[in-house]
Amino acid sequence: MGDRPMSDVEREDGSSKGRYVFRGADGAVAEMTYSKVGASQIIIDHTEVPDAFRGQGVGLKLVEQAVADARAEGKTIIPLCPFAAAQFRKHAEWGDVLKR
Repeated sequence: MGDRPMSDVEREDGSSKGRYVFRGADGAVAEMTYSKVGASQIIIDHTEVPDAFRGQGVGLKLVEQAVADARAEGKTIIPLCPFAAAQFRKHAEWGDVLKR
C-alpha cells in the first residue's frame, strides 16, 4: 500500500446509513459503517479490515476520513465500534468531533 493518500478512501452516503471504503488493487475491501442520528451526528458502528491490509494503517485512514468529514460538515461522532473508540482514545485532537 505504501503512502496512499486518504483520497483513496471513498464515502458511500445513504439517507440513514453510510460507509467509508478502501479498495486494494487485489480486490480486497476495508470498510467502516455508520448510522446517521439526525442531521448533526453519526454513529460509527463497525470497522472491518481484511488481513491483506493488516498493519498498514487502513483502519486508521477510514476513521481519519470520517473525522475530517465530520469537521467539514459540523457533525459529531459517537464511536460505538471498538476499533473506532480505541482510535478516539489515542487521538485527543479529535475531541472537537467526539460526542460527549
